[in-house]
Amino acid sequence: MIYRRKVVDPLQLELLEEKIIRINRVAKVVTGGRRFSFNAIVAVGDGKGHVGVGLGKASEVTTAIAKAKENAKKNIYRIPIINGTIPHEVYAKYGAARVLLKPAAPGTGIIAGGPIRAIMEELGVTDVLSKSLGSNNPHNVVKATMKALLQLRDPLEIARMRGISLRELFGQ
Repeated sequence: MIYRRKVVDPLQLELLEEKIIRINRVAKVVTGGRRFSFNAIVAVGDGKGHVGVGLGKASEVTTAIAKAKENAKKNIYRIPIINGTIPHEVYAKYGAARVLLKPAAPGTGIIAGGPIRAIMEELGVTDVLSKSLGSNNPHNVVKATMKALLQLRDPLEIARMRGISLRELFGQ
């Protein structure tokens, strides 16, 4: 179940530089040869719990990256982060790509491969364990990662909904 989050206004955030996750060259065979175009996947974030991912397609690499960045800015979400890690374990699937994200102890670092690492760095997570299962297609891994992040629930929200304190929620 995906918990719908409101898309954040990019004008209110101090966005860091974008991280280019993947640039792919695509060839279309036409009479007289091949036509090349490019698509780019880009992650943008503020390093404080906001991240967005976008896809751009164009006939030049720089244009594709610019389009992807604009697309990513339109899809920025707020993700709960506690002490530099995610609040709980989460698993998501998109197409054949499956992603498992686990919270990690301080000092662990980002234990993640390419697309997941880029998203976590833009998000501002400093400690997380992850495993990419199934397909390693960057498009699907990125979408599965975003789906997993959108499933994360903020402990403060849950405690407030249940009418208990955070200490009671975590059994301390």
